[in-house]
Amino acid sequence: MPTLIRNIAVPRSLLADPDRFGGQIEGDLQRGDLLISEDRVIGMTGTPPAEARVADGKGRILLPGLVEPHLHLDKAFTLPRLPDVGGDLLAAIRAQEADKKNWTDDDLRARAGRALAELVSAGVVHARTHVDWGNGADPTAPPRAWGVLAELAQDWADRIRLELSCLPDIDAFAEPAAAARIAADVGRVGGTLGAWCLNHPRRARGFAAAFDLAASRGFALDFHVDEGQGAELDGLETLAAAALRSGFEGPVLCGHAVSLTNLAGDRLARLTEDLARARISLCALPTTNLYLQSRGAGTPDRRGITRLAEAAARGVTPCLGTDNVQDAFYPLGRHDPLLTLATAVPALHLDPPFGAHLPLITHLAARATGVEAGFVDRARPSHLFLAEAVSLPGLVSAQPARRPLFQGRGAVA
Repeated sequence: MPTLIRNIAVPRSLLADPDRFGGQIEGDLQRGDLLISEDRVIGMTGTPPAEARVADGKGRILLPGLVEPHLHLDKAFTLPRLPDVGGDLLAAIRAQEADKKNWTDDDLRARAGRALAELVSAGVVHARTHVDWGNGADPTAPPRAWGVLAELAQDWADRIRLELSCLPDIDAFAEPAAAARIAADVGRVGGTLGAWCLNHPRRARGFAAAFDLAASRGFALDFHVDEGQGAELDGLETLAAAALRSGFEGPVLCGHAVSLTNLAGDRLARLTEDLARARISLCALPTTNLYLQSRGAGTPDRRGITRLAEAAARGVTPCLGTDNVQDAFYPLGRHDPLLTLATAVPALHLDPPFGAHLPLITHLAARATGVEAGFVDRARPSHLFLAEAVSLPGLVSAQPARRPLFQGRGAVA
């Protein structure tokens, strides 16, 4: 049976075809009475059938499911047992490594389950979590967290799609046997092939091998690259060169890329153009990068976050990720892409209208991870969420409650 939701608002940026959707344009929103059938969104047009159920939207905002491209659920909520948290990236790595002695199956399941509950409550329908790789003395073996998170992904599959991405160092892929073993473990859970690179000595060979594996086995790729501001860091340039040589056509996402802040003029233009030609998407991670980068004795004088606007202007697909939540890398936070967007507004100078930036956590993030794009007019009704906000500044500022538009057989409006 069709449903008519009176007085509802939809961000224009989240419509694949806003001109055909109907309704009245109000800034960066379209308002009107929305007609939805059992399996598709019809639009704010036409006369509803007599048998349509009617609900009151009360002027609230309708969103598609959000996409979270960059998380670390294995580390989430470990802050209470990290007495020495603070410092730069390397200090965070040391503190988190020391905590791994506490990572039992029950501990991982409890912390990651809490994070998944936050994601579902936020209206996220797809999330990618990175998982630190290695098991004790064997850096090529899958860690305990990999198996636990793979089980949780199955347990939560009716509420959210959780995708796992491995996170060894890039040099591991330079060893054929190690690369093959990692790829086999990732393939068994349908995961993404990932790695991190921070001036590793065999990075060029590692990137080349990762692209070869991805092409031969059908993996998406996701890299943590240049999470630092050292002038010597060239991981992003090495990655772009390897991608262009490989001709790889699958999705490639690069997170952090703080080294872009060192570039300007022609060198910046050339690298961002190479990223666009190689179809490498770029994920900015404002909370963790602002917290860990430019550490010194006093107030930082650099933002420590990638040049997302410059890359997007050259044709690179941009997106935002939440990254770390209440762990050694970032002591605050919540698993909510709207909170990440709110943090990015001052960090990246994202000016109003705010509807222009919602794609960073919806269909652009979907494109970057290689999943179905989230538009209101193309979404399944079960993937639509009603937010308790009537304006986009209010939506981004307050990150209000979101709930599925349909629960059971009826609309919740």
